[in-house]
Parts: sequence; structure tokens; C-alpha cells
Amino acid sequence: SNHHRHRHQECCSCFAFRTSACSRSRSHRQTTNHDTITVEHSNLLCTDLTSKMKLVLISGLLLCAGPSGSNALQNLFSSFGKPTATAKTGASFGSKNQRNAAIQIEDDLLQAIDNLDGRLANSDRINELVAQLEQQEGASIPQPAIADQIYGRWRLLHTNNANTASPIQRKAVDSSKFPIYQDIIFNDQNQLIVSQVVQFNSDFELRVDALASTSAYPLEELTARKGDGKILGLNVLGVSQVGEEAEAASQDARIDFVFDEGKFDFGDRFSIPYPVPFRLPILRDAVKGWIDITYLSERVRISRGNKGTTFVLAKEENGSQES
Repeated sequence: SNHHRHRHQECCSCFAFRTSACSRSRSHRQTTNHDTITVEHSNLLCTDLTSKMKLVLISGLLLCAGPSGSNALQNLFSSFGKPTATAKTGASFGSKNQRNAAIQIEDDLLQAIDNLDGRLANSDRINELVAQLEQQEGASIPQPAIADQIYGRWRLLHTNNANTASPIQRKAVDSSKFPIYQDIIFNDQNQLIVSQVVQFNSDFELRVDALASTSAYPLEELTARKGDGKILGLNVLGVSQVGEEAEAASQDARIDFVFDEGKFDFGDRFSIPYPVPFRLPILRDAVKGWIDITYLSERVRISRGNKGTTFVLAKEENGSQES
């Protein structure tokens, strides 16, 4: 009937308006007063409008169905708006005041690190600021090991001089001449990878890849480590926590890994394998490890490793999520 056609045209017009509103919302961006922290609302707003677009379309179809459709429409509206647990992991955290306080502590931490000579040092001031960030309520992104912000390239800024770290690790980290990165990415087989990268120059780097496992991307091979890594009672490869000492406070904050392969890359010209047989069965347990992420923001990450070392890293803006 003409009445029903008129109703249908109104619904189509409303649907077109909603579609236009959703399109405009994608460009909406709100930037905080701190030049390094950006909060985007476009995905949440677009999702909300998309749900309403579906509701408008269904409503139009029900109205065209006559009285029975009107009753169904009333039932539909009575259930619309009920809360659903579809929040994005790590999408929001802390109040504005809590975040501002954390940003100030981050600034102080970065300045204290910048004042040090080298990446490897024991500093009471840095330890104090690290503890403040770890304990600051509402400061860290929740579920940090599986939050979207964890993926990409991180640059190592500082690590403490733990006696349980391997001598080779301490020597490599202590040299601030070459930048060291940690990439948390996915390889071509869609496996989660944690890569340690030492960049000697633009055409020469050492990359050591480890297969990784989290609560979101579990890897069956990564069972708990059994040995502490000592060889004849000596610290050669580093001394790892094991057993109850190694239990995670939260599985959503831990990344388990096992070193798998390494190579020296000479740009696009050639590469040389890293001379450690990580896949040798007798060594497989000794090359397992984990990091607990005790603080995560858009620009700073604090991690504690299985050998008792604390790492402070900064997010690289153009970090890739593919190997």
C-alpha cells in the first residue's frame, strides 16, 4: 500500500543517514594534551552506529509487515541497549588523572635513563621510578601480554645488572654503541615471534628469533622449564627461575618463549646462521624463558625476565608486526 511504501522510504532515508554518520565517524580523533599519547574513538563509535544501522533496517522491515511487525518491533526495542561484554582488550585503562600521573613518572624515568652512561647499570632512582609505575593504580594497560599495544618493535633503553643474567648477555647489553630492539610480531606461518635484534648498521644486524606463547596464542611445545641453566654449578648461559619461583602472577601478563633460530643479516645480500643449535633436543629446555610485563603504555614497557632481569623499553613508532 502507499502507506507502507511511504514508511519504507522513511526507513531507507534514515538508513542512509546512519551510513553517512558512520562514515564521518571514522575520521574522528581526540588527542590528549600530551604529545605522545593518542586516544582513538573511531572504532567504538563506528561499531555503535553499525549496530544502530542494523536496528533501523530491521525496524523498517517490521513496520512494513503491519500490526504483527509492530508488536515484534516493540519487543526488539525493549531488549536494545542491554550491556554486552565486548570491550576491546586494553582499549581503556585508568582515569585521566591516573594516566597523567603515570605520564609524569614515565617522563622522569626516561630522563633518569638518559642521564646514565650505558644501558646496563644499577640505579636506585630508576628502580624507584620503575616500582612507582608498576604499583600506580590504573596506570598500566590491562592484560598487557595480549593487548594490541604490545605488538611491534620496542627499543631497549635500560636493564639492571642482574647477577643471574648470562655474561654474554651482560656484555652485549652494556655496549650502548649499537641499538637493541625486541620485535613482538607474527611470522609468515602466523606464529607469534619474539625477536631480539642488534643493529650494527643499516645493512648489518643480528636477529635471534624465539617462538612465543601467550594466553591468546598458546604454543603446545612451551611447557614449563625444568632446569635452572647452570652447567656444573656455573653461570654460563644465565640462571633461570624454575618451579614455584617461576609461577606467573597473571597468565595475561606473561609471554613464554623458546629460542628457535638466529642469523646475521647483511642487508639483502646474504645471511650467516647464528652458531647456536637452539633446536638441538639436549639444549631445548635451556633455551626456554619468559617475560612478565609489569607495566605497559602506548610508549613505555617494563618487563621482568626469567633470569631476574628488569628491562625498560620504548615503543618505536614504525614498528612492524610482520617478520
